[in-house]
Amino acid sequence: MRNRIILAALLGVVCMLAGCSFKGTEPESTSAESTTPQETETTRTEPTTIEEFPQTSEDPASQPPEEAFDSGCKIIVATDIHYLAKDLTDFQKGFQYSIDHGDGKVMQYIWEITDAFVEEVKKERPDLVILSGDLTYEGEKESHKEFAKKLDKIEEAGIPVIVIPGNHDINNSKAAQFVGDTFLGADNVTAVEFEEIYQDFGYNEAVSRDPASLSYVYQVNDYTRALMLDTCQYEPRNLVGGMIKDDTYDWIEEQMEEAWNLGMNVIPVGHHNLLDESEVYLQDCTIEHSEQLIDQLESWDVPLFLSGHLHVQHHMRSRSDTGIYEIVTSSLSTPPCQYGILYYGDDGNFRYHTKPLDMKEWAKKTGSTDKNLLNFDEFGKKFLSKVFYNQAQDEFKRLDTLNGLTKSQKEQMAKVYAELNEACYAGRVTDIRDKAKAKAGYKLWEEEGYPSILAQYLEWITEDGTRDYNVLSSE
Repeated sequence: MRNRIILAALLGVVCMLAGCSFKGTEPESTSAESTTPQETETTRTEPTTIEEFPQTSEDPASQPPEEAFDSGCKIIVATDIHYLAKDLTDFQKGFQYSIDHGDGKVMQYIWEITDAFVEEVKKERPDLVILSGDLTYEGEKESHKEFAKKLDKIEEAGIPVIVIPGNHDINNSKAAQFVGDTFLGADNVTAVEFEEIYQDFGYNEAVSRDPASLSYVYQVNDYTRALMLDTCQYEPRNLVGGMIKDDTYDWIEEQMEEAWNLGMNVIPVGHHNLLDESEVYLQDCTIEHSEQLIDQLESWDVPLFLSGHLHVQHHMRSRSDTGIYEIVTSSLSTPPCQYGILYYGDDGNFRYHTKPLDMKEWAKKTGSTDKNLLNFDEFGKKFLSKVFYNQAQDEFKRLDTLNGLTKSQKEQMAKVYAELNEACYAGRVTDIRDKAKAKAGYKLWEEEGYPSILAQYLEWITEDGTRDYNVLSSE
């Protein structure tokens, strides 16, 4: 199987592995900048805290053909949904402020996004759905229970769903409900309760369970297993960063050896990143001491690792010509609200591409008259640009070193930051990087932006944005 004949011979002689996206400021209470959403049964008018933001480019619509391997499986990969139970918000100023000054999640439409995803999964008819953590907004027990009921609808259609937790999901002291101008605490869940709620989504069907964590192995088909890794830290409380326990490494080695002996492919899945996918947010995004996991997986000739957490569509390889690939699927709740489609062959080859939710089609089918849903692509771009514009403006207020800039200069900087970060989240900076770097706002970031982390972030975005990160194939 692949290079296993050579490796097996060697083993006979020598026996022998943010969300993490940029976080906006969450208020203790709201300020005068936030606005009150208007809502009816059919329409939610998008409130604004800034002027209309101009759109400068359109994402390319090209997608690879929907072709499966001659033998293998089709897997839908989604992550960082951040579902919030509807009863936990009153849609007032506290909720709206968290959206306008957040990290880009379209929380005002999270219920419609989730329902549209369920319907698209049923239409796509994959062999399996993998959800790699941050299933809920901030780990609210009510959010977990409500989200699990949504997943029931997929399994009722004969499509299995398997999940692992993300850093937001367990023992989260920020579990929230929004009331009036602010947010209050809500019940969260323990690791035991997480497993109980999602017992039908991987845990009851596991062929092996790790005694030290919520990791498990799921049999995908006769040739492939999913190694679902719990990379989260939540005892006694949740942390943003990820790590794997020593006992779990021992369990992983046992599972890899068993899969090898059975001639099985293994697809490892974690919430946190295996590789340094972001040069700016390493501490909270990459698994602590991930080199151990990389070495372990590569020693067993594992070709691919799936993760989320970053909220940015990305992929890379541990070494330029060899080594393990990692695909980071962007957040389903953040425009362009997409998921991954992975074709995984029985021989270990794979093909991956993303697909944005067709919210417009879902809105039409459900009879919605909400203009934002009926024009969701345009709404999503505009919304994300506003959020990132606000991030930049909040940064200007925070850093005294930027006080010498004029209002016009800050405006230019905020707009180019929003433009580049929107493209980064979608994995398509390559489409706009040259034009964006030529703008006065970008040059101001280079000349005046430090020590702001946003200036460092923009530098990384433009250096890294040389390819379309929405497509990857091992063939």
